[in-house]
Amino acid sequence: MYEFMVRLFNFALPKVRDFKGINPNAFDGRGNYSLGLKEQLIFPEIEYDKVDKIRGMDIAFVTTANTDEEARELLTLMGAPFSKD
Repeated sequence: MYEFMVRLFNFALPKVRDFKGINPNAFDGRGNYSLGLKEQLIFPEIEYDKVDKIRGMDIAFVTTANTDEEARELLTLMGAPFSKD
């Protein structure tokens, strides 16, 4: 899981056109964070020529934090690129 987070935060998300960070307000009120990706091709491991259909994915970060603020701090410390807006 940690390897996936590192690749997502450091390699895949910055490849998104006009990427300015992920939404810091997408928490569910219980310390969990969800985000959706429109295509899997942002990951460097995926070979474009072998993809038969572009697929998206939903990613949920489920934490034991009691509040959204605690979870936001946890994800920030783990490298989540939250937007400054």
